[in-house]
Amino acid sequence: MFRYRPISFTQVEIRDAFWSERQRVNHERSLPKQYDLCSRTGRFDALRLRWRPGSDLPKPHIFWDSDTAKWLEAACYACQLRPDAALRQKIDEVAALFVAAQQPDGYLNSHFTVVRPEERWTNLRDDHELYCAGHFIEAAVARHILTGGGVLLNAARRLADLIADRFGTAPGQMPGYCGHEEIELALVRLYRATGERRYLDLASYFVDQRGQSPAFFAEEEKLRGGLATARSNLASQQAHQPVRDQREVVGHAVRAMYLYCGMTDLADLTEDDTLLQACRHLWRNLTRCKLYITGGIGSTWENEAFTSNYDLPNERAYCETCASVALVFWSHRMLQDAGDGDCAAVMERALYNGALSGMSLDGEKFFYQNPLASLGKHHRQEWFECACCPSNLSRLLGTLGSHLASTGPDSLLLHLYIGGKFAFALDNGVRGRISLITDLPWSGCTRLVLALNSSSAPEPSGTVLWRLLLRIPDWSRAFRISVNGKEPVWSTERGYACIERVWCDGDTVEITMELPILRLVSDPRVVSNAGQTALQRGPFVYCIEDADFEAGALSATLPHDAELAARHISDLLGGVTVLEGLVSVAKAHATDPADALYRPVCERVMRSIPFRAIPYFAWDNRQPGAMRVWIPIA
Repeated sequence: MFRYRPISFTQVEIRDAFWSERQRVNHERSLPKQYDLCSRTGRFDALRLRWRPGSDLPKPHIFWDSDTAKWLEAACYACQLRPDAALRQKIDEVAALFVAAQQPDGYLNSHFTVVRPEERWTNLRDDHELYCAGHFIEAAVARHILTGGGVLLNAARRLADLIADRFGTAPGQMPGYCGHEEIELALVRLYRATGERRYLDLASYFVDQRGQSPAFFAEEEKLRGGLATARSNLASQQAHQPVRDQREVVGHAVRAMYLYCGMTDLADLTEDDTLLQACRHLWRNLTRCKLYITGGIGSTWENEAFTSNYDLPNERAYCETCASVALVFWSHRMLQDAGDGDCAAVMERALYNGALSGMSLDGEKFFYQNPLASLGKHHRQEWFECACCPSNLSRLLGTLGSHLASTGPDSLLLHLYIGGKFAFALDNGVRGRISLITDLPWSGCTRLVLALNSSSAPEPSGTVLWRLLLRIPDWSRAFRISVNGKEPVWSTERGYACIERVWCDGDTVEITMELPILRLVSDPRVVSNAGQTALQRGPFVYCIEDADFEAGALSATLPHDAELAARHISDLLGGVTVLEGLVSVAKAHATDPADALYRPVCERVMRSIPFRAIPYFAWDNRQPGAMRVWIPIA
């Protein structure tokens, strides 16, 4: 149904000054750190099923298997990109733990196998059984991609077969679904890996059953001896309405994104236009009313959830790292429908800002929440009791290449300007490789070189008319293209520059984009940002930190006419472009007490101070201090 298909990360070699370093740090620092902490906290031991009541071993938690599976998935991607014998050994060891832990009937969950075996499938709303199953299935598919072997994939199939037998609307089946979505998109991946239609049908069942009456979670609670939950609580799990009737993103942000990923996959594979229309409505509500400028989502700490439209507080923003990662996943899926540049822009915003900020520059500390303002007390940690974010970011970095480009019947779309090489094949027989050399994200020159292969095509690639579409970023105010040194004829299509021609082997495309410093303001209904501005240059949103202000970042105001300039500093924060200038701050009035909470409006006495803003993803990598994205306008 969808017009485009993403290239696979297995066909991409990233050679990019910015992203290659992030992938290196992920491979060499983050994944070993996560492995060590999974070991130390008992997550791997849980799969050995040795825990018993009274044991000195840590009791397996309901979602530990998901942490282990996501590490396994991320490690498989890293090893696919760069062979690593030591990492491969760890992958094989962890895969073997999962296989050994699987029960004779196919069931696989360390907590319910040893802690509460009599309570399988009794609390789908809260206990994450299907969520953990989904992450195991994704890990099994990732290892299948890496090795081509089927042992872990066969274990995933046995588990999926058990679930398909257990859940449904036929007599003797349970008409339930998971409180934390994930199984839906995982089953689609299993279907794509195996071709087994049963898994696609099971994913459709889980999506279609959500929100039906009677409310399953209320009925389930009655069976546990409790009172039925109020129907309004079902919005937390996006179960308050059938999915095709939902028009507003609600509830837990990560759960919502995983559900929408599954819905989008199914809309494509089953050619379900009603499901696609629901996704489009939800997309518009999210991106027009509930999206932070950093690509963060989920505005409240209460249930890690969305609130009302335009309610986007800064210091208390939740913006879980997993939510931004999942937004990248959903944006990428929505992008394949029609090649809409708006979807690519949201994907890029979340990738470069809200997701990337979740990992420290050394790769060994992580944010769970990513607020847009801090009084100086919010810092990254090595690990969390709920440790979903570190490995989620690691698996995104491993599959980054899949987000670069898409192919259609006669078109190649370039979404992200990241240096490297990738292979592509169009339905019309054109195939080849693109080499991409870029100065982005810090400056705006990019060169593409085409190497076309016509040996296996019905017609030589050099005789076929096809289209190259280059995204025109909304942060660039001037976008120039040349082909072999000459300005080509091109048209604008959904935010892309479309060049249609008979391309030849060795053709070179040069793209020049200006990267002005943008001063952005909010819709007036976002009252948290009233009278304030945010700065952006290229794909990066900027922030200010105490480390760069003698008077403190929270005291800074930015005059509307202040002159700012960009300067790259190679020895700051791993090499970043900062925004600098001279701005003014107000001195306290002589008659005001220094600690006055409120004070009268009076003529302000101004003084000039140096101003510096850094990319948001890099904050909290120096000494502790306050931070803010939105800056008051003087």
